Amino acid sequence: MAELQIPQSRLACGNYVGAQWVKASGSRREVLSPYTNQVIGEFFESTSGDVESAVKTAHSAFAEWSQMPLKERCQILFRWREVLLRDLEQISVTAALECGKTVDEARAGVLKGIEILEFATAAQNFDLGGQMEVSRGVTCAYQRTALGVVAGITPFNFPAMVPMWMIPLALVVGNCFVWKPSDKTPLTSTWIANTLTEAGLPKGVFSVVQGGQTTVEFLLDHPLIRAVGFVGSTPVARSVYQRATLHDKRVLALGGAKNHIILLPDADPEVAGSGIADSFTGCAGQRCMAASVLVTVGDCESLIEKIVNAARTKQPGVNMGAIITRQSRERLVSAINQAEKEGVRVVLDGRHGHPPSAYAQGNWLGPTVLDLVRPGSTAACDELFGPILSIIRTKTLSEAIHLQNSSPFGNAASVFTRDGGLAQRVVRESRAGMIGVNIGVPVPREPFSFGGTQASKFGHGDITGHSGIEFWSERKKITIKWNQNSDRTWMS
Repeated sequence: MAELQIPQSRLACGNYVGAQWVKASGSRREVLSPYTNQVIGEFFESTSGDVESAVKTAHSAFAEWSQMPLKERCQILFRWREVLLRDLEQISVTAALECGKTVDEARAGVLKGIEILEFATAAQNFDLGGQMEVSRGVTCAYQRTALGVVAGITPFNFPAMVPMWMIPLALVVGNCFVWKPSDKTPLTSTWIANTLTEAGLPKGVFSVVQGGQTTVEFLLDHPLIRAVGFVGSTPVARSVYQRATLHDKRVLALGGAKNHIILLPDADPEVAGSGIADSFTGCAGQRCMAASVLVTVGDCESLIEKIVNAARTKQPGVNMGAIITRQSRERLVSAINQAEKEGVRVVLDGRHGHPPSAYAQGNWLGPTVLDLVRPGSTAACDELFGPILSIIRTKTLSEAIHLQNSSPFGNAASVFTRDGGLAQRVVRESRAGMIGVNIGVPVPREPFSFGGTQASKFGHGDITGHSGIEFWSERKKITIKWNQNSDRTWMS
């Protein structure tokens, strides 16, 4: 990985309202790069008045935007895609600097976001309505209509991708969108907003409000916000869901995970080794689709060795990213220390990795593999959100599936095997929302949607794909009768 250049001057980002950057009225906050803990930017917290300004501006823009023909809205999104691809490298570098990813990982996140955008541009070819003659001379139809002003609240770990799960789908059906990025990664929002405006999005249709918890609460409580999309930890997702639904808003809040991978002795060594290692080390383990628990069935010693050897090739600051904050790293180290005290064997220890000297002050934790983890322990149950793989050994596939399904989370699960029948059994019996077979990160491609189950999701439906279109819109039903018939029916 080429060395990232830390900006010498602070990058400022503000609120984006009416296609203009404005300074919020609250306290000043600094943005630190996980690579060095240097200050790379700053912003000001949004007050209730700042949120009010953004929401009212969006509300004023809604009538014209929602009445624009779908094809014209799609044309703006087509242009947005071109501008994003043009600026791909700059966006990727900004995202990497503020969230700690490698530039390659940040680029992959932007490209995944563009995949959702491409799906949204295809909406002009969807049948977003329907019509049927239900009786003689009587027609029933429905039209898909926008909700109004909607909001998205997104996490630090994917500062470009996760907002792009929401923004294109919400806009294409005619909503006006207010986005609250993570207070740890606000800088990428400047690229998203500026490129949308360059693509021709009308003023007021898209807004950005910076801030933390209080800014979120202002959005959740605002009477003009009709729907809220959220991605973050499970405790916060649950809180967002409860607060917003109390105000009669439509909510889809995606939470955390403790993803299990079942490893069978017949798995392909190369596929399992690289796939599982990449899954728990990618994005430094800071993603809701990362492998957290490896459940082995029977004798998998040689396969475990393959995974550990593949993980050894991941070097923090070279081909592996940083932990978002110093406090987060300390929490992860504490979890490893506690597991060791409980008798876990630390097969691969990432606590003392040495990044390149340029990043010596960053938040680094190397790949860590914990073996002989007990079910019910912190390492087995809690979402650690770091590059830590906990190995739990079982004797049978039934035991492994039961262990996987005992987790309160339900985001993702995978199985590595060459036996199609056993793979299908895991697919059939697993309670997770996204299942992988010989895939460590089973993220669906569009139009197949993204979303978990149980404590990994609060609300109904998924955040992308056709389910995302459904979430950000509603159906208007129309019944029409023109001619008079001599025959009387139940519709007469």
